[in-house]
Amino acid sequence: MFFCHSETKAQANPDSENNFGLGLILGEPTGLSIKSWNGDQSAFSIGAAWSLSEDEALHLHADFQLHSWFENIERGRLAFYYGIGGRVIFTDDAKIGVRVPLGLNYIFDTLPFDLFVEATPILDFTPNLELAGNGGVGIRYYFN
Repeated sequence: MFFCHSETKAQANPDSENNFGLGLILGEPTGLSIKSWNGDQSAFSIGAAWSLSEDEALHLHADFQLHSWFENIERGRLAFYYGIGGRVIFTDDAKIGVRVPLGLNYIFDTLPFDLFVEATPILDFTPNLELAGNGGVGIRYYFN
């Protein structure tokens, strides 16, 4: 098994007071990213962004994420994460759907930052039942 809990303590540490991050996500959608750790394995992630697809509209999403940490990372911490959440795109025909985020999250050893890459399948319920997807890369700063 290549996932394991790591005892490495990072600046943006899920187990410390530095568990709230604010940053940017670039992709679809593009905007603000917030992450709040609930412990070493779980977190809430929120996005307030602009959908650059044909909708060109405000996109809000919120996810609950679970993390599996890779072992034998020489510097920092690296996790695969997966979760469940929801999204709303505010257009004339608002889209409401369920998200399943999948990604990698790297936390630096000595800096209060993390980097992430994410791909997210989506099932929209309104205005029509349809499959969609989001994806992006991002960076967040963690506050004391």
